[in-house]
Amino acid sequence: MSHTALEKDDCEYIWHPFTQMQEWEGQTPLIIRRGKGSYLYDMDGNAYLDATASIWVNVHGHQHPRINQAIRRQLTQVAHTTLLGLSNPPAIQLAKALIRLAPKGLRKVFYSDNGSTAVEVGAKMAIQYWQQCPTPQPQKTRFIHLGLSYHGDTVGSVSLSGVEQFRRPFSSLLFPSHAIEPPHCYRCPLHMEFPQCQLACLDSLEKLLHTSHQEIAGLILEPMVQGVAGIIPSPPGYLKRVRDLCTRYNILFIADEVATGFGRTGLMFACEHEEITPDIMAIAKGLTGGYLPLAATLTTAAIYDAFLGEGHEGKTFFHGHSYAGNPLGCAAALANLSIFKSERTLAKLQRRIPKLRKALESLSDDPWVGDIRQCGYMVGIELVQDRANKKPFPPDERIGQKIAMTARTLGMLIRPIGTIMILMPPLSASVKELEQMVSILKLAISVVRSSRPSFSVQT
Repeated sequence: MSHTALEKDDCEYIWHPFTQMQEWEGQTPLIIRRGKGSYLYDMDGNAYLDATASIWVNVHGHQHPRINQAIRRQLTQVAHTTLLGLSNPPAIQLAKALIRLAPKGLRKVFYSDNGSTAVEVGAKMAIQYWQQCPTPQPQKTRFIHLGLSYHGDTVGSVSLSGVEQFRRPFSSLLFPSHAIEPPHCYRCPLHMEFPQCQLACLDSLEKLLHTSHQEIAGLILEPMVQGVAGIIPSPPGYLKRVRDLCTRYNILFIADEVATGFGRTGLMFACEHEEITPDIMAIAKGLTGGYLPLAATLTTAAIYDAFLGEGHEGKTFFHGHSYAGNPLGCAAALANLSIFKSERTLAKLQRRIPKLRKALESLSDDPWVGDIRQCGYMVGIELVQDRANKKPFPPDERIGQKIAMTARTLGMLIRPIGTIMILMPPLSASVKELEQMVSILKLAISVVRSSRPSFSVQT
């Protein structure tokens, strides 16, 4: 099929996610034909650095031979069987491998198919747990989440999220939850600075728990880094203190490791940075190395045990997905985990992360760069029109989008969140490729700045 015909049919038939289709139909779609390593190639063979790891999922680069081989091998056996009343070898082997890797104390794996469903599974587990635990507390039905948080697109996961733009159209469907201020050090709502603040941003959480813990089933957050919020890292000690508060007030701590898991922060899971174990942990994105949709929700034995009983007691967790534990996805995930070990991926990251940080320093003198935030291979560069007062650009200028489109012409794919430029390269990206990504971004910012009209202020 010709390139032109594909472009026409894309605009005719596909509704793209998180995309204003009126704008899309006025553009020439970029159609990716293949990938290799850190690069993607369009229909004409043009190469682009994949600076967002295909929306934060790719781990070891595109077309890794070990994952390709694992999927082919599984295809000679069976492509899919249900986990309802049956099992399959890859699902069993992967569950065992995940528990061995996960923070100590997590013991059971419940499969689903994407990050949103993994989070929703965790929320439903928490609600039912409090109805069936040894000391039932059915009044525990509320959740706490951080402002600006994003935990997915299902009704349940949107209810646990704090991005108002994503919540507003569906407000009539959402269940109530408590939102607390996020630990946003660059734009601290308390106008304080770390470490002198002594984590004052958690005072409101402690007050809420003190007065309302009897009704709260759980607290959910992305450990160490809020992703969609703009790569907002939490200050040292924040995660540990949240875990301690949840323990003290007897509420479940749900860690959303969908974006932060599988090496993205420099360790296999972000919870490891402060050596904490959540009660429930959601994983997806990098689980299969960025190949196939697969997710899982991990829980402690205490939570799992609350669901055990005779069939007639109604304690069963009545939740499931048709493709849960899909053998192809699980085979890809097993290969993904084996590559971490054989290629010493995490050890290599410890050497590359400081070099990425060094490369990012070249952006610090740019007059539009207000803040550079990094946790491992998760980077957010917040652009402002006035660094002194952190004044943002007007949304209708679409500065982030213009920079992304300019970067595309320079051979790099990057997807901003507003005026926050997100770098999330595959973990396999070499130092040279990382430096290229930063250089292209720097040039793209410069090009857009030079083309922006000057606005004179009349007095």
